[in-house]
Amino acid sequence: MGTIAEIMSRGLLTVEPGISLQDAARQMAERHVGAALVLDGDALRGIVTERDVLRAVAAGPIEGVFVADWMTHHPETIDASETTRLAASLMIHGGFRHLPVLEGERVVGIVSIRDLVRVTLDDETPRGA
Repeated sequence: MGTIAEIMSRGLLTVEPGISLQDAARQMAERHVGAALVLDGDALRGIVTERDVLRAVAAGPIEGVFVADWMTHHPETIDASETTRLAASLMIHGGFRHLPVLEGERVVGIVSIRDLVRVTLDDETPRGA
């Protein structure tokens, strides 16, 4: 069982709470990521995910809508030294797919359910490959 630091993504997409949800969604699409961490300076304020964008679009036009309106405020986090097992448990029981990773109070990465699946299937080869 590995640690979060071994599997987390370090190339973070970060946005500010006051940017438009449309701009955040565009950045997520360009980077091919399912979540952006919402920072105010260096402080983690929230996370905005593809699910948040979908909920916002389902609610009506998103012109003039800001990240702060739809983000998850003060999301669950995990320390980089914790185990992948703990991350999986938090995600399963919490019903979310992304966890910001901290070292102390500093944001250093993000771990997704996809990262955890990759670890679980590390030696598996897809059928037909």
